[in-house]
Amino acid sequence: MTTETNTVFNTFKDAFAPVTEAFKNFQNLEVPEAAREFVKKQAETAKERAADFYAGSEKASEVLESAVTGSVSEVAKIGRNIQQAIYQDAEAFFAGVDKLASAKSINEAVQIQSDLLRAHGETLVSRAKASTEYLGKLVTEGAKSAQDNFAKVYNKTA
Repeated sequence: MTTETNTVFNTFKDAFAPVTEAFKNFQNLEVPEAAREFVKKQAETAKERAADFYAGSEKASEVLESAVTGSVSEVAKIGRNIQQAIYQDAEAFFAGVDKLASAKSINEAVQIQSDLLRAHGETLVSRAKASTEYLGKLVTEGAKSAQDNFAKVYNKTA
């Protein structure tokens, strides 16, 4: 029975040997230089367009900020921070594409992608923390302002 099992196993193993060998070779497959250069060139073009869009949005924010005052300026500040975060994400994405395009093997590309995802996750956590602190500050200041206004009204009627 054991000999028969070994024979079946060896036959199965021999049948799939080409697939196993092909998979081992696939992991070390090199990406052609022309493909890497093409991806880098396209990423650079997209990066320049993102920078142009960011510059235009900055000008629009300046116009908006000069046209409004008070609490609306906080909305403009939030909008500006969102624009900056989007631009930073776009820059990080294109830098990641550039790094991935430089990968010479699938294993290297997987490692680069893993590092990029970890860094992006850390950025998101940092932004969430900063947003929470900022909103807490706004709520505190808003409550204080409302309390001061209520005190002024109350003192006038008394």
